[in-house]
Parts: sequence; structure tokens; C-alpha cells
Amino acid sequence: MNEVISWLWLILDAAIDLLSQPFYYIAIIIIALWFRRQGMLERKLMHVRLNAWPLLTTRTVITGVMLGVIVSILYVFLGIQLSIQGVVLIWVTSFVLMLIRVRYLNAVYAISILGLIQWILGFFEQWQPGGFMGSIIGEIERISVPSLLVLCAVLHLIHAIVIRLQRGQAASPVYFEGKRGKLVGGYQLQYLTPVPLMMLIPAGLGTGADLPWDPVFLQGSGAYLLFGLPLIIGFGEITKTMLPEEKVSLTSKRMSLYGAILLLLGLLSMWWSPAAIIAVLFAFLGHEALSWISSYEEENRSPIYVHPKQGLQILAVLPGSPADELGFMPGEVIYKVNGQMVHSEADLHRCLRMNAAFCKLEIRNINGESKFLQRALYEGEHHQLGALLAPDPDTGSAIKESPASIYQIFGMKLQTQRKVNPNEGFAEAFRQDS
Repeated sequence: MNEVISWLWLILDAAIDLLSQPFYYIAIIIIALWFRRQGMLERKLMHVRLNAWPLLTTRTVITGVMLGVIVSILYVFLGIQLSIQGVVLIWVTSFVLMLIRVRYLNAVYAISILGLIQWILGFFEQWQPGGFMGSIIGEIERISVPSLLVLCAVLHLIHAIVIRLQRGQAASPVYFEGKRGKLVGGYQLQYLTPVPLMMLIPAGLGTGADLPWDPVFLQGSGAYLLFGLPLIIGFGEITKTMLPEEKVSLTSKRMSLYGAILLLLGLLSMWWSPAAIIAVLFAFLGHEALSWISSYEEENRSPIYVHPKQGLQILAVLPGSPADELGFMPGEVIYKVNGQMVHSEADLHRCLRMNAAFCKLEIRNINGESKFLQRALYEGEHHQLGALLAPDPDTGSAIKESPASIYQIFGMKLQTQRKVNPNEGFAEAFRQDS
């Protein structure tokens, strides 16, 4: 009974320690700002907002807490050697990398960079600088990189399952400029998740609690403490050639493969030190390969969110709208409204006004099969029934198809590219809109 009470106090102390660190809150703020920017883009491009950023942020935080609990329980049987100075090193490295690309906030990049520095320092064992530099180098040398890589591998494996279950719920529809200068529809998918962890570390004399087993990554037996460790994991992608669910499913499979290989390399490096540098390089380059492969596929496949010769392509559906109730799906085509063929948004509006109280629709799915729907119309409902259409190929605004930078998150303006309709007589082709 005394041991149970001791561990309950250790859990409470670790939770307080975790919540007292600024890094967890900084991670939540960055993700909240990203979702806020995502909502601003939706309003800018489509004049609606699919999901409120507080809801998306709350969902992400809850997901991270669930991941943290699961992984912490698993990892308590393994153990990890890390101090508060080590946590600071990981987060400082992450912030520096974030200035290059937002997706580099993923902890695996910071840990692999520190692992590479640790490997290089092994060739200069006689170099022992003093002062602040010496303390930093000493802390880097003490970090257990293999155990941290194993931790990242387990997190990615579980996160891959979670994002697959979510089925693209955080996907945000946007407009891009296609290869021939025409606007095409697509999605941004952002799955950065803050994960609060509780790690097992050796305790000093007279502190901690005993374990009935010996953790794998900690040598010997004795008393242990719990240590709070907040990390960020996840990925960010775009797709113009696949449905959000398909893209998430494919990425989930690849992330699972990446996590499995990293787990094997991390465990191998625990017992065979030369494998450590292989694990470190794979951690960084393997994650980059996931992004490169995805970008390569998008560049070499035809976009699907473009209007066909007959009908209007559906890009997204507003939650709770008439289109959502009728079962509209992204990728489907609105073919006829009230018996009339539609070729433009103007046609859609005209045909819907033919009968102000009722509408009949013919929708064609991605396989070209037709389904016939009908519904009463009510005052105040969305003018397109809640169906967000693919962009007009010649007019409208689009975002720049480039990796997200920190400016895009903290900047007060949204950088969009304006496609000018020659008939409108605009002089400028680019502008910034707040």
C-alpha cells in the first residue's frame, strides 16, 4: 500500500513538473495559431470556415494527452535517461529547426540532430571546453539518443493509427495554382500533436520509489522518479490528386513502416553502438523521404479537384449543411439540378432558384455512377447547399504551394496569389490581403 501511495505522489509531482514547463504550452500555442491561420485561409479563399480553430486545437490536445498516457505506460517498462537540461536542448534545437520549416518541430528531427552532434563529438574526446559551451557539450554527450529514438518510433507507430482513425478530419480545403497556370482545388493536412510524457529516471538517495522490474534502458536496480517530457510529433502534407481519407490512409501506412524500421534500428543501437549513427541518419532522412515521396507523387499525378466538361466538382462539404445531410462527398460532381445541366456556379444558383422550396439533384460519384437526391429548401441555408466547389480555373486567389514557414503562422497577413481574369481589367497579378 505504501508503494502505491509513493507512486501516486510521484505521478502527481511529474504532472505538476510537466505543467510548469513552458514548452508544452508553447507547442499548444503554435498549433492553435496554425489552425487559426487555416481558418483564415478558408475564409479568404472560400468565404466560409469549416472548423473553428478552438475546436481543432482542443481535439489535438486531447489526442496528444491520450498518446502521452499510452506511451508513458509502455515506456515505464523501458526507462530513459534525461534531465531538464536535456529537455531544454531538445526544445531549443526544435525551435531553431522550426525557423527553417514548421514541420521540423517534430521531435525526431531535433533528437537526430543532437545524435549526429554526439557522434561527431566522439571523434574529439580530448576536446574539453569549459564554461557554458562545456556544459552544453557535456549534456549532449549524456543524452541517451537510442532510447529517445525508440521513444519517437513508438510515438509515430501509435500516432499513425490515431490519424488513420481520424480519417482526415483536420483536412483544410484550399486552392493551388496548377502546372498550366490554372487554379485547382486541394487540401492541406496538418497533424502536429503535442504529447505530454512521463519518463522513468533514476532517483537520488532517499527519494523515488522502487520498481519490481529492471527497466531495459536503465542499468541496475534501485529507486526511480517520473520526469515530465513534452514532445511534438506529426506531419504536414498537401494533396491535389487524392481524397483526404485516401491520402491519410497512405501516409499512415508509410509512417507505420517508418516507425517500425526506426524502432528496430533504435533497439539495435542499444546493444551495438555502431548502429547508432545509422539509426540517427534514418530518423532524419527517413522522415524527409516521406515528404519527398508525397511531393513527387503529387507532381506526377493529375489533380482531381477540377471541374469536368459537364457538371461541377465538389471540393469539400460544410458540416451540418444540406449537402452534408444529403451525403455529398468530396470528389463527386453535381451533374443536374432540377433537371437542368449545370456548368458554372451561376448555373447552380439559377437552377436552385427555379423552385425556391424544393430541389432535385443528380450527383455522380468518383466512379461516374449517378445518384438522385431531393430535399426541401429553407430560408437562410447556404446558397450552394453547403457544397464548396473546385475553383474557377481562370479567376480567384490561391495559396503558394511551398513548405510552411514560421512567418506564415505568426504573420498578421495571409500571402495569397491572385489569378486575374483578363475581362476584369485588373493591373496587378499579385497582392497581399489581410
